[in-house]
Amino acid sequence: MLNQIDTILNEAKAELAGVNSLDGLEDLRLKYLGKRGAITNVLKMLGTVSAEERPAMGQKCNELKESITVIIEDKKEILKKAEINRKIEAEKVDVTFPGKKTRMGSKHPLTIVSEEVAQAFLGLGFSVVDGPEVETDYYNFEALNIPLNHPARDMWDSFYIKEGVLLRTHTSPVQMRVMEKSKPPLRVISYGKCYRRDAVDATHSWMFNQLEGFMVDEGVTFSDLKGVLNLFAQKLFGEERKTKFLPGYFPFTEPSAEVYIDCFKCEGKGCDFCKGSGWIEILGCGMVHPKVLQNAGYDPEKYTGFAFGMGMERIAMLKYGIGDIRLFFENDKRFLEQF
Repeated sequence: MLNQIDTILNEAKAELAGVNSLDGLEDLRLKYLGKRGAITNVLKMLGTVSAEERPAMGQKCNELKESITVIIEDKKEILKKAEINRKIEAEKVDVTFPGKKTRMGSKHPLTIVSEEVAQAFLGLGFSVVDGPEVETDYYNFEALNIPLNHPARDMWDSFYIKEGVLLRTHTSPVQMRVMEKSKPPLRVISYGKCYRRDAVDATHSWMFNQLEGFMVDEGVTFSDLKGVLNLFAQKLFGEERKTKFLPGYFPFTEPSAEVYIDCFKCEGKGCDFCKGSGWIEILGCGMVHPKVLQNAGYDPEKYTGFAFGMGMERIAMLKYGIGDIRLFFENDKRFLEQF
């Protein structure tokens, strides 16, 4: 049995010399020190040894186990250091090699246009106010003179979170929230995302950005509205721009109008860009409906006001000659790098 113990130790040392990986070392450990390993088998044989020889044999087996454990642990440290050195060699950086050039980003076209629009109204004394995108039915519809079952809801029905709560369909709810908390005079614009159940195509999207603006004070007239929007159109599309107001309909304004500018491509002569009309629609507007003023706690006999709203994607498409609204949301670098 003593010869067998010496043989096991010599074999372990010989095999250990050929191990060059941690996985191989683990296999070797299991072969000699595992539950079914060589040393376990030797220990099972102690029952066949005489009582006088058994203590000495047991000590020999323990020494064998300790010797193999030590040489395996030593080998393990050597292999770990070798592995670390290999990783260092493979991952080292040549500091003399030219670095990668950092590519500078730029603002999204919607951001550029939104900032230009905001600056135009800030210069006219308007302030910027934000509002929630998840809105209640009351602020999104009822407070704006669009009661339940009103036909106009067909144009604005959207994504409901739960009964009475939906993703806002326009930024107009901000108008009511501001008026409830503040007293005239008010000159406010609000910008943000809106959501409607529109099929996606070149000119429609279920999510879009809108800018809402309104002014409320004593003696505000439609002439004030026209003056503000004339200045805005000239600021954004050129000082030579002319505007045209045609009758429109919005439940929260009366009277209401659609605003057009003369085509800046053909100077109003008629071209493909303006579909031969010489005019381009840019936004909707009107005088704040008396019912909306009443819902805000204002006296419509004392206060009047105007409101307007525009889709920022449409403004950007007109300004930059973009033909498909989907380009704004696809994150195609070839498109974005143009701005």
